[in-house]
Amino acid sequence: MDWQPDEQGLQQVLQLLKDSQSPNTATQRIVQDKLKQLNQFPDFNNYLIFVLTRLKSEDEPTRSLSGLILKNNVKAHYQSFPPPVADFIKQECLNNIGDASSLIRATIGILITTIASKGELQMWPELLPQLCNLLNSEDYNTCEGAFGALQKICEDSSELLDSDALNRPLNIMIPKFLQFFKHCSPKIRSHAIACVNQFIMDRAQALMDNIDTFIEHLFALAVDDDPEVRKNVCRALVMLLEVRIDRLIPHMHSIIQYMLQRTQDHDENVALEACEFWLTLAEQPICKEVLASHLLQLIPILVNGMKYSEIDIILLKGDVEEDEAVPDSEQDIKPRFHKSRTVTLPHEAERPDGSEDAEDDDDDDALSDWNLRKCSAAALDVLANVFREELLPHLLPLLKGLLFHPEWVVKESGILVLGAIAEGCMQGMVPYLPELIPHLIQCLSDKKALVRSIACWTLSRYAHWVVSQPPDMHLKPLMTELLKRILDGNKRVQEAACSAFATLEEEACTELVPYLSYILDTLVFAFGKYQHKNLLILYDAIGTLADSVGHHLNQPEYIQKLMPPLIQKWNELKDEDKDLFPLLECLSSVATALQSGFLPYCEPVYQRCVTLVQKTLAQAMMYTQHPEQYEAPDKDFMIVALDLLSGLAEGLGGHVEQLVARSNIMTLLFQCMQDSMPEVRQSSFALLGDLTKACFIHVKPCIAEFMPILGTNLNPEFISVCNNATWAIGEICMQMGAEMQPYVQMVLNNLVEIINRPNTPKTLLENTAITIGRLGYVCPQEVAPMLQQFIRPWCTSLRNIRDNEEKDSAFRGICMMIGVNPGGVVQDFIFFCDAVASWVSPKDDLRDMFYKILHGFKDQVGEENWQQFSEQFPPLLKERLAAFYGV
Repeated sequence: MDWQPDEQGLQQVLQLLKDSQSPNTATQRIVQDKLKQLNQFPDFNNYLIFVLTRLKSEDEPTRSLSGLILKNNVKAHYQSFPPPVADFIKQECLNNIGDASSLIRATIGILITTIASKGELQMWPELLPQLCNLLNSEDYNTCEGAFGALQKICEDSSELLDSDALNRPLNIMIPKFLQFFKHCSPKIRSHAIACVNQFIMDRAQALMDNIDTFIEHLFALAVDDDPEVRKNVCRALVMLLEVRIDRLIPHMHSIIQYMLQRTQDHDENVALEACEFWLTLAEQPICKEVLASHLLQLIPILVNGMKYSEIDIILLKGDVEEDEAVPDSEQDIKPRFHKSRTVTLPHEAERPDGSEDAEDDDDDDALSDWNLRKCSAAALDVLANVFREELLPHLLPLLKGLLFHPEWVVKESGILVLGAIAEGCMQGMVPYLPELIPHLIQCLSDKKALVRSIACWTLSRYAHWVVSQPPDMHLKPLMTELLKRILDGNKRVQEAACSAFATLEEEACTELVPYLSYILDTLVFAFGKYQHKNLLILYDAIGTLADSVGHHLNQPEYIQKLMPPLIQKWNELKDEDKDLFPLLECLSSVATALQSGFLPYCEPVYQRCVTLVQKTLAQAMMYTQHPEQYEAPDKDFMIVALDLLSGLAEGLGGHVEQLVARSNIMTLLFQCMQDSMPEVRQSSFALLGDLTKACFIHVKPCIAEFMPILGTNLNPEFISVCNNATWAIGEICMQMGAEMQPYVQMVLNNLVEIINRPNTPKTLLENTAITIGRLGYVCPQEVAPMLQQFIRPWCTSLRNIRDNEEKDSAFRGICMMIGVNPGGVVQDFIFFCDAVASWVSPKDDLRDMFYKILHGFKDQVGEENWQQFSEQFPPLLKERLAAFYGV
């Protein structure tokens, strides 16, 4: 017997659906409460499906809404639906998938896939066969509705469809879908390709078995009239390029020709899908070979795609020049990620390398997210990295016309092109830069805000070259103009200028010292001018400045400019405010740079950090004990606070001692070191190391509790945690001296294992080597017996480190261990010689230690054997050892 609604109940449900479309929030709240009540009645869901599938007299939005409420119920409580209700819903869905309204068909499709993805595909065995069967229907609506539902199921459950759990229905489905590539309706053709496309990236076996038919069918649809079909064809070819390039190579010439046309498709969605092809192709080893002959056609197409479209300009409010007084809307502000402290060592010939900055996006913001302009620019960027200078003959003639074009949109795209090729074509661009950079600096004062902002970005991409020239040539004019742009009346320009300035700071470092007063005046002035979003970027520019000029910032005049506005913001922000993150990071850099200059400000800053850690730990504890009553805390507050405490300990050194004495930081640190979240442990160990250096008197009583925790965190699965724990152990060694002896066995085996692991990152290897050396320095008798197991990787990982304290203590340790166990170094003595030669100017007593070991070895083996042995040395090594140590 079919379920029938009660008339009064039906009217009540319809009224509820009407009310829920009301814009009034009070009405909305009543609706929500009513929904909660009605959900107590199991057959309420029957009413909802009844309105969706049977009440054809109602308007479509109401019927569709009924289905969407039902979908939410399925998501939340499907497991508790009584079987008759569940069966009625499933039956209604399948019977009405061919509804005359496309909105209702789509809603039923969403409902079907929601039920299926609740683990019900196995419990609804007739679903897939019935939907596949309905594809054969003569009735267009039924065929389209079934395909729509299948496409959603393929999207949501692609892995399950290719698994034994369901007997691999794909083996039947894929050949079936392929038949519909030739259907007379574009909507059906489009569904069919979209369904198959879901299985390309996972290399589903059923698709791989039919791959040639699939590709053949795609080629047949290449010139389809329907944009949605063309878009899906392009998407398929882009994915096949990644997964089955072997099948495309024979046709590559014609595929490239096709994609060149599609990248210019008058439908922007098609053009964007096609443009992805160049991005993907650039990552394939065969790119250069297959694309070289097509560059002449491709480059102008990409360059043309880099112009703002009219819709972009509207979205970006490109005609609004002054908007600095307009408050930011909260959704404009992207979440930011704190980069926790990782302890690293200084290297030979070090220069800051900006290549790992992920923020190299040209600055079109989240508004128009990924679009043809961004995709074209990204494609040009990666192709410039593949073809290098070979790209320029195709580009330079175009660039001339663009950069001096009277229309701002064209000129703007030329500046973007120049920025996009900066990384790949740098060598080839150098001869043109003395002329181009002044032109770009001129563009910083263009009357169009979008031209000013892109000029900021492009100039930042050439910052390395600018800094390599005499400062008065380009650095000074660039800096002067960028600082003006930081105070621009347009928010987008402010943002671009601040980001560009931060990049310039990283490149220029101490070159900026002569201009510090002027720079600080500008940055501090911006504090009063900026809206919410750009303030966060301003903090970053100030922190980067502090990192770049270091102790040169520690001048009373500079401190008086910089600290009051920072402290004012600090006092305005509540403990729960996420804006604390960038401010704390900024203060951490400033404290490290100012050192003793930060003393007047340190007390409140220190106290607040301790409070943030304490609050977060307390909240985490409450949440663990009563998850139903409390929310999980945002541990970023604690991580950022620990990192700022590290900055204070590093900057203030011994002055931090009284602050630590008056707080419970050691107790809190003990808890943080055992936190489940790796980033919390990572920052805890950094702080432990910094406190060990600054005020060991407070760390020492905790060593017996701390060392076992450090030992268990020497797990290279978490590289940064392991790295900081290793570094902290090394710092503790230097303070403990011989008292370290009871703890050596807790950590030594893990350290030796890490230094011998293949593919361990360089930073971790270096820190591990230093710490093994330091352990050997304070406890040579305990560590020396293992010398042979680590001497070789130890020597190779430290040969590139600059002379410094860490390196000094580690090498003293190795010398003492060789004294205890000379046999341990014999087989790898050439590596030891090479490591010794890496010293530029060791302290006298360390040089003596080296001298004794080298001469001891030479005397031991005898003159003749030493001659043979030293024949293996590279010439440079031979010279250095002879010059410094007379061997």
